[in-house]
This record gives sequence, structure tokens and C-alpha cells, in this order.
Amino acid sequence: MDRLVAENLIESCKIKLNEQFTKLDKIALSCQERVLNAFRKNKIALRHFSPTTGYGYDDIGRDTLKQVYADVFGTEAATVSPNIVSGTHAIALALYANLSRGNKVISVSGLPYDTIQPVIFGDKFSLKADDISFDTVALVNNDFDYDKIADYLSKNHVDMIYIQRSRGYEERTSLSVYQIQKVCDFVHGLGFDGCIFVDNCYGEFVEDLEPTQVGVDLAAGSLIKNIGGGIAPTGGYIVGKKEYIDNCEARLTCPSIAGEVGSYTGGYRLYYQGLFLAPHTVNQALKTSMLMGACLQELGYETIPAAYEMPTDITRSVKFGEEKKLIDFIQSVQTASPIDSFLTTYPWEMPGYQDKVIMAAGCFVQGSSIELSADAPIKPPYIAYVQGGVTFEHGIIALKEILLKL
Repeated sequence: MDRLVAENLIESCKIKLNEQFTKLDKIALSCQERVLNAFRKNKIALRHFSPTTGYGYDDIGRDTLKQVYADVFGTEAATVSPNIVSGTHAIALALYANLSRGNKVISVSGLPYDTIQPVIFGDKFSLKADDISFDTVALVNNDFDYDKIADYLSKNHVDMIYIQRSRGYEERTSLSVYQIQKVCDFVHGLGFDGCIFVDNCYGEFVEDLEPTQVGVDLAAGSLIKNIGGGIAPTGGYIVGKKEYIDNCEARLTCPSIAGEVGSYTGGYRLYYQGLFLAPHTVNQALKTSMLMGACLQELGYETIPAAYEMPTDITRSVKFGEEKKLIDFIQSVQTASPIDSFLTTYPWEMPGYQDKVIMAAGCFVQGSSIELSADAPIKPPYIAYVQGGVTFEHGIIALKEILLKL
């Protein structure tokens, strides 16, 4: 494919996506208003950006940021911290803090993705090691298996229901907030009164509402994905009922100090500003994803979600069927990146994953998934997972490079 053909294909698909892009703009506007209202309610001022040292007593930036997050997610409380190093850490922290020996968890979205599995089933420092059982009910046709969930709950006392919103490396679409609301209503109708916990990674601001606004008790995610707006330098968040958040903060530090202590010498401006920019940034990433899906479908590639289908998270999978095409795709994303574009990425033994992984991540924030990036396990049927794009313009330029490479 030459450059002119690639440009014409992109323009043609952009026109076909006009209706979907209008819907995405409405969602971004709704989410932006919710974020702005949280800032105004909490009277955010320059003093909230100031760094602290030592114990961080009376750290108004830290404490107010937590309240802003709680208001955005419609929850009683939140913890937001640079000391939560990733989404996996946030999820593990929420699990460790709110489960104890003899408790039982049921994942109603199947087996969690690779990096969470050692947290659950590992020989050391895991739920299994603490005698906490973790069972799974697989999805059926990309939806919850209500019959099996009902059967399991009728035979077992369950302390936590676990839901993974994104698909990880599975061949399915991510779960929508509507689906999550429906299963919450269902299990509550069966008498379940424990904690419903959602791994919210890749899903923030993709839809009008968050899972915590439709029945979820606890949710966690990474600040270098959607919610950080592409400029939060590190960190993670957990939002939910106060009793669960109190447990998380006691586990993050220690019970005697919990969330009362914790300084950050870097200051908080990027966290506040990243959150404020996040609805727009997610909108840009979703438009990039949809345009990529439409163009690649025109070339005969299978993508999930399907072209022109409204997404429920920022990730898109592309099935290549052969290793070389997969690697070519990932390498072309790296070449079109603003950072380290001159590097050639290769598969490697990435910590926490069962297969070799190849990753394109030419990002300003290392590993940021809201910036245009892509990764893939090196195994049949050779599926790449691409996500992010903080500006739609960069997405278009990168897509052009990808089409020329393919």
C-alpha cells in the first residue's frame, strides 16, 4: 500500500465513523462535567499542588485528591497514591486488605489476566497461601453465566465477587457498565451482601457511568492508564465504600497510621491536571482505536471490538495469524512513537507473564497505556493488543505508518 492509498482509506473510514464519534463526544462531555463538578465542589486551588515531606501530616493535596476521586466515582471514599506502583498493585492491595483466612472469592468474569494470577494462586504472599479460596465462572458469549453464578452462590458462602472489566489477553470484548450493573442487581437479588470488586483498568471514562455508580462496592485501577490523562507520572487508585478503603489504607501503610500519613515531594499538580484532562484524553484514544479497527477490517484483519461497534474500554485486539505480521505491527507502532522511535522492539521474558511478550511503548510516562502503545504474547493465533493515543492526530499519523508497514 502506498501513502496516498493509506491516506484515502483513513479519510474514508473517518467519514463512516461520524455517528460513533458524535456519541463518543457526548460521553466525554458528560464525564468532563462530572470531573469539573468534583473540582469545584472541593474548591481546588494552587495550594493543593504543593509537595510535602516526612510524615506528610495535614497534606491537603493528598487528602483532597482522594475526595475528588471519591466524588468522580460516586463513592464514599478513595485512596490515591504514588506508592501504589501499578494497576496490578492496586488490585492486589484491595484483595489483600479486604480478605482474610478462610474467605471465599468467586470471579464471575473467568480467570483474571496473567499478572494477577500469582497474587491469587502463587506459593508465597498470595490468597492461596493465606487459605483464601478463589473460584471462577467463565463468561458465556461475552456475558455473565447467570445460571452458574446462581448455582455457585446457592452452594457456597461467598465473601467477594470479583469482576475483571477488560479482557486481558482473551478473545472477547470488555464488559460494559450495563452488564456489570445487571450482574450486581442479579447477585443482590439472590441475597449476596458481600463485596463486589471490579478491576477497572482501561475502562474509566469510556462510558457515561463508572461501575461504582451502578452497584459495585470497590474498584481499582492505574493512574498511568485512562484516569491519569497521560500526564500522571505514576500511581494507582482504589475507590469504594469507606470500610473497604480504610482497610486498603491500613494495608498500604500500617493500621496505626493508615491514610493519615504519606508525603510526596513531587507535588500533586500532575495528578489533578491528569484527572481533569482524562475524559478528553480517553475520547482521543477511543477515536484512535475505532479508526484503526475500521481501517484494519478493510484490509481483512479481524479486530475486537468489531469495526463500528462502540467500545467499552480503550483496548483493541487485532488477529494476525502469524508471528511475523504480529511483530511487524508492534514494531510499526514503536516507530510511530514520539519517544524511542529509533528503537526496534523484540519479544522478551516480561515479568508476570507466562509467554514471551513484545511491546511497543514509546511513551513520555514509562509503560503508560493511555499513550499509544501495543503489546502481544508470542503465541498462536498471534493477536496484538493496541490501546491509547493522547491525541487523535497522533493516532492518525501512527495508523498511516502501520498501514504502510502492513
